[in-house]
Amino acid sequence: MSKRQQARFLPDGRRLHLQDGPIDLIIGADGTAEAVEAAYDAACDRFASLLDELCAELPLLRQPVTSDAPTPQGAVARRMAASAQPYAAKHFITPMIAVAGAGAEAILAAMVEAAHLTRAYVNNGGDIALHLEEGATFEIGMVDRPDHPRLFGKLAIKSSDRIRGIATSGRHGRSFSLGIADAVTVLAADAPTADAAATMIANAVDLPNHPGILRVPADSLQPDSDLGARLVTRSVGNLAKAEIGRALARGARFADSLLESGRIQAAALHLAGQTRLVHATPGLMVPIGRAKEAAAHAAS
Repeated sequence: MSKRQQARFLPDGRRLHLQDGPIDLIIGADGTAEAVEAAYDAACDRFASLLDELCAELPLLRQPVTSDAPTPQGAVARRMAASAQPYAAKHFITPMIAVAGAGAEAILAAMVEAAHLTRAYVNNGGDIALHLEEGATFEIGMVDRPDHPRLFGKLAIKSSDRIRGIATSGRHGRSFSLGIADAVTVLAADAPTADAAATMIANAVDLPNHPGILRVPADSLQPDSDLGARLVTRSVGNLAKAEIGRALARGARFADSLLESGRIQAAALHLAGQTRLVHATPGLMVPIGRAKEAAAHAAS
């Protein structure tokens, strides 16, 4: 690894932290001591080139996905483009929509190839790639907004579930959002697919032309943003309960369409203290505490 990159164990001595520029990973693995060591070595080796690979094709990755767009050369870049492609016909979208999920998936693949692990995960800023051997499970708490986290519920994923990717997006996240969702968490077959879907659903949670929502051009905040001059959400004023419901309903309709097409397995949409669940398998997303009433909105 270069001097620019950092690798260290977290205080628990079990999880590995890798950081390089904007890429910040938390990695966990279960197996024999030798297998975990080999997997972590493989993660470090693969991580050493990840950011440079992406930067080499960054101009292309910031361009809209179209039917005649050039195909990226790198394996991670190609996964990003493939995850964005299903939305390209109806929406403006670039491969960057899946950069976090595709990066997590690449590191996880290197780990699993290097060693036999019963369970492993790579968490790239909330976008998680999973490996689960038969009988393994993965549980994680869900928060309704990342900047002021409050536990909304938990995810309980079994090896038999067709879920190997978790992603969260919204206006409080690391990336810009076209919508007003505080957070949208998505479960899907893989991390890049979940990453792209979470962003698209978060964009759909919206109240177009609402006077209480401040939007500014993305490139006024970040000159090289792949969104260019498209308006992104900066703040949301007080919304009436009915307005919150309408915005969530817009997002839920879009999430339902992704569920029906098989692109996602479940989604949790959060806005101003209200939550809407969309899923086909009861028990995947379990509301707890003050959010138990969200179960009434679950789609089955």
